[in-house]
Amino acid sequence: MDQIRIVTDSSADIPPQVVRELGITVVPLAVIFGERTFDDGALSHDEFWRLARGPVTPKTSQPPIGVFERVYRQLVDAGHRVLCITLTSHHSGTFGCAWGAAEGFGDRVVVEDSRALSLGHGWQVIRAARLALQGVSMEAILSALRAMRERTHFFIEFDSLHNLRHGGRASKLMPAIDRLTHALNLKVLINLVDGELKILGVARSYQKGIERIKEEVARLGPLEHLAVAHTRRPDMGAELANALAALTRTPRANVLVFETGAVISCHAGEGLIAAVAVQVG
Repeated sequence: MDQIRIVTDSSADIPPQVVRELGITVVPLAVIFGERTFDDGALSHDEFWRLARGPVTPKTSQPPIGVFERVYRQLVDAGHRVLCITLTSHHSGTFGCAWGAAEGFGDRVVVEDSRALSLGHGWQVIRAARLALQGVSMEAILSALRAMRERTHFFIEFDSLHNLRHGGRASKLMPAIDRLTHALNLKVLINLVDGELKILGVARSYQKGIERIKEEVARLGPLEHLAVAHTRRPDMGAELANALAALTRTPRANVLVFETGAVISCHAGEGLIAAVAVQVG
C-alpha cells in the first residue's frame, strides 16, 4: 500500500516539534509589510510584532500554485500519495491554489478544506498524520477529519477590528459588525460556522467578552481537545485556560495556550483571545 503523506499550510499553528515527529510538510503563506515579504515562520513573534507596530499594517498572501506543485511532485515521485489539508476556503485562496496544483496528479493527490482556522485546522492535520502513519486508508482518514470538523468550535474576541477590516478577509462580515458597534465601545465576539466567520454577539467590555467565551465552551460538554489562542496576551490566555479547565473538567496540563502565528496575527491584531475546542466524538 502506498504511504500517505500529509501536506498543509503554515496557518495551522502546529508546534514545530509535532510537524517533525509526524513528518508533516508545511507550505508557508506570505506575510507582507509594504514592499517587504516574508515566508510565514521566518519571523519570530517578537520580530513580527516589532514590524506590525510600525506604520504599515501587515497583509498575507496564499502560496503560489507552483510551490504546492513542487511539494506534491517530490512526494509523489518518492512513491507516496498526498493528502493536503488547508485553512478554510471562505477566508483564503490557499485551498484554491492547493487544489489547482493537484489537478495534474490524478488520485495521487487529494486536497481537503479544513473549514477551520489556526489549531482548529491544525488538529485535523495532526489527526490525519497519525492515522496515515498507522496505515489507515485515504477514505477512512477523510471520514475521520469530516467527523472531527463537525465537533470543532472556535470562539474569538477581538480587542481591535483595525487589522480584520484592513486585511479584507472578513469583508462580508464588516458591515454587520460596524452596525453593531457604531458609536459604542463594544467588543465583538465571533465564531466559526462551517468555515465562515459569523457574529456570535457583542460585549460591553473585553472581560465580559471573555465571560461569554467561557459560557460557550462550558456548554459543549466533554472535550477531546481544548486550547486558548492569543495575540500578545499570555497572562490573559493562561487565566482563560485555567477557567476553562475547571469549567470543563479538563486537566489543566491538557489545555494548550499559544500565541497565534503571523498569518492569524496579521488579521487579528493585538489583543485577540480565543478558545478552540473539539467535543468528544
